[in-house]
Amino acid sequence: MTSLREFRRACHKAARRTGGRIVEFRIADGVTPNFHQGVLDHGGHHRSIVCTRDRAEPVVAIAEPRVIDGTAVGWGPLTFVEAPELVAVLAEFPAFQVLTPADLEYWAPVDLGEGLFNYWD
Repeated sequence: MTSLREFRRACHKAARRTGGRIVEFRIADGVTPNFHQGVLDHGGHHRSIVCTRDRAEPVVAIAEPRVIDGTAVGWGPLTFVEAPELVAVLAEFPAFQVLTPADLEYWAPVDLGEGLFNYWD
């Protein structure tokens, strides 16, 4: 199971080491989504570090965060993005398996990313 403490620590370290800052944590506590998010401001862009919550070896990846403003629906497939500097920091945490967009875009339903990080479990 994913340690929220370790996930938060990884997000803070990734933000700090790459010149970003944490904007918010979206901790999943219901049936869906099946992942947590650490949203950070990174080089003028918002990025989400997403982490599966119910796997023995948690998987993390970098995605565009959902806009949740009361009118937008916060579900659907994520858009994974390249962020090598964030991936390098996250890879220092042995508790997590870090995947890139290339790793995630080859499996059904649409891609592995959708299978691992979803709102439909």
